Amino acid sequence: MKPALRAAFLALLLAGGAHAQPLQDPTKPPAAATPVALGPQAVSSGPQLQSILIGRAAGGRHVAVIDGETVRQGESFRGAKVVRIRENEVELARGGERQVLRLYAEAEGAIKGDHAATVTVRR
Repeated sequence: MKPALRAAFLALLLAGGAHAQPLQDPTKPPAAATPVALGPQAVSSGPQLQSILIGRAAGGRHVAVIDGETVRQGESFRGAKVVRIRENEVELARGGERQVLRLYAEAEGAIKGDHAATVTVRR
């Protein structure tokens, strides 16, 4: 009886491995949602706008997160004044220069994979 049990166990081991499939990570985002770096031009050297929070009530709070730092409208960020916070962008002013940081810039025709864009306007 022992040889028959061993043979059955061996058959199960060999058959089980042949039909195994690799497990997929259910928390992994789809490949289409993963940013693709297209080269050196895809990397921004300026500040990155990461989040914007706007209160629902009239005159509610306007808060932005830039490079991990939380700022409010009228405050300073690395020597620049936060002039305006809108749904999709934050405007910074330093001297006569204005810099607009945007969320989701690819929807506006920016480089694919660049999730935040910087636009500098000189006046």
